[in-house]
Amino acid sequence: MIIRTHSRTLFAIAYGILQNREEAEDVVQDALVKAWKTRWRVRDPEKFPAWLATIARHRARDIFRKRRTVPLSTTSDEVIEPGSVAEPNGSELDQQLRSALAALPELHRAALTLRYFEEMDYRSIENILGLSNGALRGILGRALASMRKQLSPALASLD
Repeated sequence: MIIRTHSRTLFAIAYGILQNREEAEDVVQDALVKAWKTRWRVRDPEKFPAWLATIARHRARDIFRKRRTVPLSTTSDEVIEPGSVAEPNGSELDQQLRSALAALPELHRAALTLRYFEEMDYRSIENILGLSNGALRGILGRALASMRKQLSPALASLD
């Protein structure tokens, strides 16, 4: 039941940090195993989701630090130069979106991923990331503003 309930959220957090599906899946598995082995540490059941998310975040950060010299956007060999695309098609726009997302700080990526890709409500995200409502709203606002700024040339060429 824990796996069914939390694995998707853990994957979203890990993928938001790592931008790599296989590594994110490994992080989810590692986090669930570690949580199972140390489950006795959680005294308050309401704090379990945040505790589990913290384990996943820390594991993803560890993996990210180990591969710090590798660029975040390893999904494609071609690099999109700003202004080099007159009309981006779907895959080029997706690549620019991934690149803009990867440029965000880790916490901003995690919050955006949970809110807009996983479609979680604010209260759940607050509990998972350990944030207040105001902090979460501020992070999402800054992250969206940064994404708009980075993607504005690509979006303007679609009009």
